[in-house]
Amino acid sequence: MIRFFHRRTLALAVGALLSLSAQAHRSFLVPSSTVLSSTPNQWVSVDAARGNDLFFFNHNAMPLEGLAITAPDGQSVSPAKLERFRHRAVFDWQLTQPGTWRAAVVEEGLRAQWEEGGKPRRWSGAPAKFAEAVPADAAKLQVNEVQSRVETFVTMGAPTPLAQTGRGLEAHYQPHPNDLTAGQPSTLTLVLDGKPAAGVKVTIVPGGIRYRNDTQQIEQVTDSQGRIVVRWPAAGLYWLSASQRGDSTMAPARQRHISYVATLEVMPE
Repeated sequence: MIRFFHRRTLALAVGALLSLSAQAHRSFLVPSSTVLSSTPNQWVSVDAARGNDLFFFNHNAMPLEGLAITAPDGQSVSPAKLERFRHRAVFDWQLTQPGTWRAAVVEEGLRAQWEEGGKPRRWSGAPAKFAEAVPADAAKLQVNEVQSRVETFVTMGAPTPLAQTGRGLEAHYQPHPNDLTAGQPSTLTLVLDGKPAAGVKVTIVPGGIRYRNDTQQIEQVTDSQGRIVVRWPAAGLYWLSASQRGDSTMAPARQRHISYVATLEVMPE
């Protein structure tokens, strides 16, 4: 009986660890506010992190080399201040225009892994740097193209349309991502390189999973037009994620890994 109890306890512990591992290290951006009044020249701060629990800083800071802040008129803006700490990075900027601002961390390039002297090596960067960074005779070389976007939105005053880049996975929200309401349906359209992305699995998880046993995640697959319809169950912050694999568009990679992540705030009815 004791042996059975030990085996059962071990099995449950391993299962829990595997479950946690499968959900570990989500990347996210958390703005201090997503909706602000029309008072000009307000400020917003954003935490950027990777955590085992959503919107809780317990793993490491998110790299911000690909940070892009876009003003409502489409112009790029540099952060006023950016600091990287162990568990999170923080940046802020002043909202000098009314409308919707986008903060995104974008990665686009190659990732390679190989063995050198019996030890694993890794590199990531632009295709133009590949030849000088990775040995031509690298053993067990694997090269993938990576396109990822982690973003969030902040609106001062009335929401304004969001332009798309036409590269990688992107999302169009109806209604606007800063106008989501609990209990109301929203249509999300995923596009890949500017075209509808059909058959893509989308996962939506409400924040606060650290304090509940059930993640309460919503899973849907986009239709032939790249769409899903979501009825937000409650107000709060949500983490939305989608990913896909396909043929690479960058030599010498053969496979392309594409992902999209957004932090959204849903308001009460």
